Amino acid sequence: MSEPRVIVALDYPSADEAHAFISQVRPTQCRLKVGLELFTAAGPRFVAGLVEQGFDVFLDLKYHDIPTTVARACARAAQLGVWMLSVHTLGGRSMLRSAREAVKDAGRRPLLIAVTLLTSHTARDVADIGLTDDIGSGVRRLAELALDAGMDGAVCAPQEAAILRERFGEKLILVTPGIRPAGAPGDDQPRAMTPADAIAQGADYLVIGRPITRAADPQAALEEINRGIAGG
Repeated sequence: MSEPRVIVALDYPSADEAHAFISQVRPTQCRLKVGLELFTAAGPRFVAGLVEQGFDVFLDLKYHDIPTTVARACARAAQLGVWMLSVHTLGGRSMLRSAREAVKDAGRRPLLIAVTLLTSHTARDVADIGLTDDIGSGVRRLAELALDAGMDGAVCAPQEAAILRERFGEKLILVTPGIRPAGAPGDDQPRAMTPADAIAQGADYLVIGRPITRAADPQAALEEINRGIAGG
């Protein structure tokens, strides 16, 4: 895969701070992820602006609501020209299928990626929300639901990528957050993994934020990660 496999998480509180980083990178080096904080601060126009600059944008809002509301939100996101958007499998089969139906005729249909369990979840967290499966089994079950509902891929921790790749082959695109270069702090990602190891486990795209965006030289950090992926 010669296309960029790194999706840089723009976890900034404002558009100005995000643009300061974006000005240092090119669409050929990475994709960009806009999550809840930045989207709330900067809004749809900011996202559309990134698309106009030639970046593939992963709009990661993890839509999870009644089917009609999610369908309408996905349709609006598709109009922005985003490359990928996320919905949450815990919204259920009807919600997932409604999302797929809402974007099927978009001029540039975004990839629909289903969130399984958050990479910050521990076994205790999973038990607290009433799921009886262990993390690996839960992720596999939710990914099965996503595939059956017509999703293009799934978000999973890198530890689960090998499980899903073995189970589903190439039927699902696997997007893995929780990526940390060797020696980088784990922050709030207790199930982190290095970029090369995550690719080896079967991940297609790697979501990486602070190790790049908070580096002294973000462009150099991104280039080093890309070299490691290419060499791994």
